[in-house]
Amino acid sequence: MHICVYLGSREGKHPQFAAATEALGRAIAARGWGLVYGGARNGLMGRLADACLAAGGEVIGVMPEHLVQREVSHQGLTRLIRVANMHERKATMAAHADAFVALPGGIGTLEAVRDLDLALSATAPQTGGRARRGRFLTPGC
Repeated sequence: MHICVYLGSREGKHPQFAAATEALGRAIAARGWGLVYGGARNGLMGRLADACLAAGGEVIGVMPEHLVQREVSHQGLTRLIRVANMHERKATMAAHADAFVALPGGIGTLEAVRDLDLALSATAPQTGGRARRGRFLTPGC
């Protein structure tokens, strides 16, 4: 089983987001699942990957080549898949996943979740659910 996580490449405003992100990374590894995410080394993305790797998990990053060339990719991943653009990134992440989670992020995270929701509602067998943690999804956070 592979869990795709959409989240920000920045730390965010609230420390509890980082703690929850790291806890999720450890939990994915503890269950023997793999992580699929955007491939960045910084911000919440980096914290998620580092926590999963430190707990012995498999981590697959997916990143457009132009971002890899800017040296923002995580170099310690199990596998880094290089793609041509953001559209291909989202499609590749979804193709490698059995379930999906969204954590705090910016407009890119929101766009990815919206696109995924539209696609899954029409075609995919994956099941979704929504949970609110802390102040995530609270306007102005």
